[in-house]
This record gives sequence, structure tokens and C-alpha cells, in this order.
Amino acid sequence: MDTLAVRLAENDELDAVAGLRWQWILENEGTPVTTRDEFVRHFVAWAQSNTSSHRCMVAIRHDVVIGMAWLAITQRVPTPRALERSSGDVQCVYVAPGERDNGVGGRLITKILYLAQSLKLERVTVHSSTRAVNAYSRRGFVVSPHLLQADLRG
Repeated sequence: MDTLAVRLAENDELDAVAGLRWQWILENEGTPVTTRDEFVRHFVAWAQSNTSSHRCMVAIRHDVVIGMAWLAITQRVPTPRALERSSGDVQCVYVAPGERDNGVGGRLITKILYLAQSLKLERVTVHSSTRAVNAYSRRGFVVSPHLLQADLRG
């Protein structure tokens, strides 16, 4: 029986979500510039302060948060044809190492897309790792010749 649940994160799960984000940085980008405790406090406060623009989906197995995916929502400039417009960006999709390659990431992506549809977003983008491109492609993401980016990190 599949014991995996994928749903919007609850407030009391944000510590665990912060722990996944911490683990991701250690796994991929090196040494943090803060302590884990300080990061968790900051992350939880940030998540609680940004609920109108960022929604977190979690994957839970046996009451343990094993994965996350964020949808960042951006209001767009109105047009005469659409007074209310929004787009989304999938961010921070991460699955704990022991849970990878069994569909958890795909289920998170699918739920994020359902959420985006329910919010009537015009489009959803993602900046994907090479490893995850196929997972996004299987769920309808395509390469856009019109989507450009400027990397301002220096």
C-alpha cells in the first residue's frame, strides 16, 4: 500500500521543510553561512510571512516530510483583455536521498501544477537541474525560445 501523501504544507511542518532545504544546500552547494538553528528560525518566519506569494507542497510518508516543492506566484501587469493576471515559478523541489527515483518528485510536480491551475495562473516556469528535466517534460513543461534569463550573481 502506498503511504505517500502529497499536499500543502502545514505550519507545524515548516521546521521539517527547512531541514530539507538545509540538507539540499549541504548536498549541492557547500557550506552554509549560518547555523542550522538560525536558518530554520529564519526559514520558518520567511515562509509564514510570504504565504500570499509562495506555497509549499510537501510529500509525507509515515508522518515524515520527505520532499518539498514551492510555487512562487507573481502578479502580472493587467491588459485590456485580462485585468487579473498571475504566473508561477516552481522552486526548491527536493526529495530526500533515500526516497528518490520512485515517483515522489513527479507527484510533487503534478500537485504543484494542479495548484497553479486552481489559482488560474497563466503559465508556470521552472529552472531545472539537468537530472530533473525529464520529470518536468513528462508533466508538460517544454523549452521556450522566449524565456531568457540574466544571471546577476556576479
